[in-house]
Amino acid sequence: MEILAEGQGAYLPPDPDGFRAWVRDNKPRTLVHKVMNEDEAIEKFVSDGDYVAYDCNYFQRGPSSLIREIIRQKKKDLWICGKFTYVALALLVEGGCATRADIGFVGFGPWLSKAVAAGRLRTYEYSNVVMTYRLQAGAQGLPFIGVRSFGGTAGFSQSGAKLVKDPFSGKPVVLLPALNPDVSIIHVHQADVYGNARVFGTGISHVDCALASKRVIVSAEEIIETDEFRRDPARTSIPHFTVDAVVHAPFGAYPGTVQGRYASDVQHVVECFGGTMRGDLQPYLEKWVYSVDSHAEMLEKRVGWKKLQELQRRETIREGYSI
Repeated sequence: MEILAEGQGAYLPPDPDGFRAWVRDNKPRTLVHKVMNEDEAIEKFVSDGDYVAYDCNYFQRGPSSLIREIIRQKKKDLWICGKFTYVALALLVEGGCATRADIGFVGFGPWLSKAVAAGRLRTYEYSNVVMTYRLQAGAQGLPFIGVRSFGGTAGFSQSGAKLVKDPFSGKPVVLLPALNPDVSIIHVHQADVYGNARVFGTGISHVDCALASKRVIVSAEEIIETDEFRRDPARTSIPHFTVDAVVHAPFGAYPGTVQGRYASDVQHVVECFGGTMRGDLQPYLEKWVYSVDSHAEMLEKRVGWKKLQELQRRETIREGYSI
């Protein structure tokens, strides 16, 4: 295949056969009890130097409690799948956890300029849809995927993409390297103790993240009986055999929203965005991460049940998906 142009950005090398072998040897198909707390899950399944992906963002069904636990445990040298991410990458960088990021979209601010200029963060350019396609290729066991976008953009040269001559038509087409993260963290509405999970409403790539990753941590608003999944299997979003850990995390996406469960905490969102715009997130991290030992303690000491009830009242579904 003739290569017409190629980006100069580093990328996680695709190894579909190696990934297939890893899944075969490390992912049991039997029903295994996988419930643990977030401290245990992050300690066991997230290692220094890992490539980490997450579905959705800090303000919309993101795995916020797991992200804070990664920072609390001071994981190092992580490479982040930065799609639809707003402030999560900023928190991971300021917490000393992330040093590389594939950028689809992140909330811009002084923190990013300062981190890149200081050499604390290396970035590689993509787009939200391109990063999603890369995960899709990884989920399908492919080494790459062809797309009819991204070529001719300013980000192409800073990526790992290649422009090639289509062997069927002779026209140019962009090839993206497949992505198989070391670990994905996903917040869901419901899960059982074995890892079967349900997501209601809007999703981005939670299924692709689960299928493409070596290890998967699911945090769930609610743990339900496996019989519920068996009675209505069509509502299962993520199958148990892709999941390594299940964390029961009510309000696990706080300060973000979970469709049908609770609304976002606007005051908290403004506080977080303010830190990114000032380029100083340390006060935020001290208040919401370092000064508490767990997600549950954060909710008790920093939020309170009265505020959580208010967020629940504000999120009312009148049509469409319901739980």
